[in-house]
Amino acid sequence: MMKVSYLQENDKLSEEQKAEVREAARYGVQFDEDSPEMTPEMEKAFEVAVKSRNRLKAI
Repeated sequence: MMKVSYLQENDKLSEEQKAEVREAARYGVQFDEDSPEMTPEMEKAFEVAVKSRNRLKAI
């Protein structure tokens, strides 16, 4: 399960939120058929796409 929270720049996490983050950190990344681990070739393609996108944003 994924939980999303949006914080503003000066917002502080509650103790409950801090505990949730600590608990989630214990599990690490879980790969499955819908989100498999990236191969080195996939990582390189992703890196190239991000750099290309960032160059276009700067224009």
